[in-house]
Amino acid sequence: MKENVKYYMVRRKAIPEVLLKVVEAKGLLESEKVGTIQDAVDAVGISRSSFYKYKDDIFELHDNARGTTITLTMQVEDMPGLLSDVLKIIADFRGNILTIHQSIPINGAASLSVSIQILQTTGDVARMIQELESQKGVRHVKILAKE
Repeated sequence: MKENVKYYMVRRKAIPEVLLKVVEAKGLLESEKVGTIQDAVDAVGISRSSFYKYKDDIFELHDNARGTTITLTMQVEDMPGLLSDVLKIIADFRGNILTIHQSIPINGAASLSVSIQILQTTGDVARMIQELESQKGVRHVKILAKE
């Protein structure tokens, strides 16, 4: 019987420490900073059983997003030039913008939805989202979908 697989996207602060340490151990192995799985788990302070239990189930977004499309939604203030600033951030990270939809501002805020194709040349998606969140006039950014 085929397992019903579901995927979730969560912010780093919501991920249990053991899963973050699994990602860290995988990074050590991939970068060849350690020689064995035992060395990697010892370096990050988890057991081998925890590593094996979760290693195939957690990935950093920027590691496995290449070739996919993500849709971001955000609440933005009604400020001249803000849409241009948001699109520039995405362009600076070399994201290929596929669609843009902005609602009419109500009470000084609008909803903005942007679909972005993540290419081999696209920079770190997590950093791009951080920069979008820190942009003046952007109230919050949420990943709506990943295909």
